[in-house]
Amino acid sequence: MVTSSPKKIAALNALIITVITIASYAILTISLHAFRIIPMLILLVIVFISSYGIITYSLEKFIYEKIKIIYKTIGSLKTHKKRELKKKAKSDDVLEIVNQVVLEWDKEKKQEIEELKRMATYRREFLGNVSHELKTPIFNIQGYVLSLLDGGIHDPDINQKFLKKAEKSVNRMIAIVEDLEEINKLESGELKIKKESFDLIELTREVIDFMEMKAEKFNSRIQVKSSFRTAKTMADKRRIRQVLINLIDNAIKYGDIERNLITISFYDFHDNYLVEVSDNGKGIPEEFLPRLFERFYRTEFSRSRDKGGSGLGLAIVKHIIEAHQQTISVRSKPGKGTTFSFTMIKT
Repeated sequence: MVTSSPKKIAALNALIITVITIASYAILTISLHAFRIIPMLILLVIVFISSYGIITYSLEKFIYEKIKIIYKTIGSLKTHKKRELKKKAKSDDVLEIVNQVVLEWDKEKKQEIEELKRMATYRREFLGNVSHELKTPIFNIQGYVLSLLDGGIHDPDINQKFLKKAEKSVNRMIAIVEDLEEINKLESGELKIKKESFDLIELTREVIDFMEMKAEKFNSRIQVKSSFRTAKTMADKRRIRQVLINLIDNAIKYGDIERNLITISFYDFHDNYLVEVSDNGKGIPEEFLPRLFERFYRTEFSRSRDKGGSGLGLAIVKHIIEAHQQTISVRSKPGKGTTFSFTMIKT
C-alpha cells in the first residue's frame, strides 16, 4: 500500500483548515449583516465538528498506515499471542497494542540471546572436555608405541607391559565414543526403551553381586535398606541395571577411602518407588551440584580424572531416567557424603 508522506498530510490539513476558516469568516460576516445569530452559531458548530473529524481521521489514517508496517513485521507472533497482547492493552488504541508487541518482542529476543550465550559457553566447554578426554589416551598410546619402536619391542621386561597399557588407553577411547553415541541416541529418541515387568530390589542385589570385587578393592561395603521385600516396576531392565551400575560405581570411587559405606534405600513414594544411592565420602559443594549431570563435568573438589571412567556416566543415567518419564536428583554436603535419588513407577 502506498501512503502519503507527512508533508502531504500536513499540507492537506493546512489547506482544509484555511478553507474552513475563510468559510467560517464569510459565513459569520454574512450572518452578522443579516442579523441571524442562531443559524450562524449552529453553522459554526457544524463547521468546527466537521473540521475536527476530518483532521482527526486524516492523522489517524496516516499514523495507522505507518504503524501497521511495524505491527506486521514485529507482530509475527502467533494469533493467540496477539490476542493476549490486546487483552493486556487498556483499550483498542493501535499505538498501545503495538507498544505491547514491541515490549514482548524485546523480552523474547533478550531471552533468546541469553540462551544462545549459555549454549555457546556450553559448546566451548564440551569441545574442550572432549578434546582433553581423548587427548590423554592418544598421547599415552603414542608414547608407548614410540618406546616400542625405539627398541622396547625387543625388551621382554617392557614390551608386554607397554602393549597392555596401550590396550587400556584404546579401551578408554572406545568407551568414550560408545558413551557419546549412546547419549546422542537417547537424546534423538533413536534408542527405544523396551519395558518389561521386574523386581527392582532383586535387580539391585544382582548388581551388588556384580560390583562386589570392585567394592572390596576400594574398601567399600554395600547394603540395601527397604521396608518391603519386592518392588515391582515396568521399565527397561537392562537400562535400569546400567543406571544402578553407574550410581554404585560412582559411590565406590568417590566414597570414603578408608571405610566406605554405600546404602541403597527404597521408599514408597505415592505411585512410584524412590530409590536412593548414598555414600559417606567427601561430598560435593552445593555450587557444583546443578552441573553434575553434564557431559564430562567433573568438580575440582571430589571428581577427578584419575578415578577413571568416561566422564559420561551420570549424563547417561539422567537420560535413561528421563526416557522413562521419571526424575533424578542429587544432594550432597562436604564431609557428609552424596546421595543420588531417582523414581520408578509402581506396577
